Amino acid sequence: LARAAAMAAPAGTAGTGPAPSSGVRAWVRSAFRFATDRNDFRRNLLVNLGLFAAGVWVARNLTDIDLMAPQP
Repeated sequence: LARAAAMAAPAGTAGTGPAPSSGVRAWVRSAFRFATDRNDFRRNLLVNLGLFAAGVWVARNLTDIDLMAPQP
């Protein structure tokens, strides 16, 4: 059993901790899990908050309408 485990591990990584790319791999795995999660409430809440924030940013920065200007 120990021989099979030694053969499965890449050279130089046995007992030395996670590989340097494991952080990226974990991030991609969690992003994929979040995108395919069946818990729609959490995903929809974050998506809706992001869309709301994007809409507020557009309304504040990309419009030349001054709502506080006196009306003619």
